[in-house]
Amino acid sequence: MTIRERLEEEERRTLSPSAALSSESRGRLVPEEPCEIRTAFQRDRDRIIHAKSFRRLKHKTQVFLSPTGDHYRTRLTHTLEVSQIARTVARALQLNEVLAEAIALGHDLGHTPFGHSGEAVLNEIFPNGFSHHAQSLRVVDVLERDGRGLNLTAEVRDGILMHSKGKDEIFPDSSALPETLEARVVRVSDIIAYVNHDLDDAVRGGLIVSKDIPEVCLELLGDSHARRIDTMVKDVIFTSLEESPLELRMRDDTYAALVTLRDFLYDRVYEIREVHDDFVRAKKVISELYYRLLEDEKLFGEQIGESMPNTSREQTVLDFIAGMTDRYALHLHDKIFMPKPWMVY
Repeated sequence: MTIRERLEEEERRTLSPSAALSSESRGRLVPEEPCEIRTAFQRDRDRIIHAKSFRRLKHKTQVFLSPTGDHYRTRLTHTLEVSQIARTVARALQLNEVLAEAIALGHDLGHTPFGHSGEAVLNEIFPNGFSHHAQSLRVVDVLERDGRGLNLTAEVRDGILMHSKGKDEIFPDSSALPETLEARVVRVSDIIAYVNHDLDDAVRGGLIVSKDIPEVCLELLGDSHARRIDTMVKDVIFTSLEESPLELRMRDDTYAALVTLRDFLYDRVYEIREVHDDFVRAKKVISELYYRLLEDEKLFGEQIGESMPNTSREQTVLDFIAGMTDRYALHLHDKIFMPKPWMVY
């Protein structure tokens, strides 16, 4: 028996009947020989961690545009916080912790520079529209490893594609949910992570003070970052364990407080003038880069080179811009559009 087979047997023996077993994965787009020491989901997690798109997350906006403070969240720190919460919930529910971790680490790989503002402008100008969850799947399927993709399992790919919810229901009916409970854990962990760390960053940035937080949220969820996460995570775990068969749930009052906190962030942080004005300028940067790269043959060749086979020029430019970090987008925009001093000696 190989190490991988021993790990697969351990999964069958210890995990919930509702868990996704790595030995029963629906497989990869391109079949591969199994690894001797790692399960299929372990390989997916490792491939994501070593991907270039994963490393770029450290310089992509979460809420504050290109933050210079050391303690503000970025897409990378957000991803790690989602992963930590998802692993905790999955382990407590006896689900496949490694699968949850792989999905969490890959869920935002397709996010644009400048956060949801970048996503919004690409959705407006690209003929086929744009969403970061679909782009995340494109990254792992097509763009990574010089066009070969990461060739992930079907379960991880489904979790990445179906993680996004925006302001929709957090616990919708099953038709709008990913197929595995592990992916649903990531979906819930994503919102638990971002409402708490965005609130923390908003206080740090001086946009709000603690007394602005709705009283019901303080009473039901807690009066600190750590207490709120603890309350939400435990609520998901213990309420879900009451369901038979296992399904993710929250108590009604906790769920209502979470939605109230999310709506408060939209009203007082995401859509206020101080944040909104920065993102209007960011949209201008992305829009101007897109059209210039699309129209300027020389610049396209210098920056991108050529399109991949069976890929339109528009898609190629979109992939290039969506993969940029905030600082690279700003640097390239300055290089192309800002006047250069004429040096006379």
